[in-house]
Amino acid sequence: MRVHFTVNGREQEADDVWEGESLLYVLRERMGLPGAKNACEQGECGSCTVRLDGVPVCACLVAAGQAEGRDILTVEGLADHARKRAAAAGIAGRDGTTTDGTTAAEESTQDDELAPIQRAFVDAGAVQCGFCTPGLLVAADEMLERHPSPSDGDIREALSGNLCRCTGYEKILDAVRLAAARQAVGQERAV
Repeated sequence: MRVHFTVNGREQEADDVWEGESLLYVLRERMGLPGAKNACEQGECGSCTVRLDGVPVCACLVAAGQAEGRDILTVEGLADHARKRAAAAGIAGRDGTTTDGTTAAEESTQDDELAPIQRAFVDAGAVQCGFCTPGLLVAADEMLERHPSPSDGDIREALSGNLCRCTGYEKILDAVRLAAARQAVGQERAV
């Protein structure tokens, strides 16, 4: 079958998809988006987390055919998604100038083309081997979009489906707290 969907804001299609083929396989092998990792293939580890119509899901458990006509966001699309979200929230002015006088494009270049959650993970030292990181980033970004001032309990709940074998999770929690704090400052500056 042929499946049509939007991946990271771009219309895509995959041909010759068989009935049992997972969305994870299509993203990694057919679309060339290796960010979502293939680990447990049982929805237990969260390393393949993507957003399907805005909701975090384990791509290994979603049949590719279920994605027909739907919107998918992978870790590769987080930075662009964050820029669009910031523009929609009015963090950059109508002329593209932020409150500190830089343009959104300049700010993006200054931030190495990373989403705020990605930058926070780097700054907090939350990335170790990196295998779980894409799933954690997607889940954390969704939680911060939905709940911009999360408690530690909110963060733990949002990331509860993502396993990391390298850490005690404290730096990961620090990174999400940092991203939330930076997001709050950015929203205050926009007002």
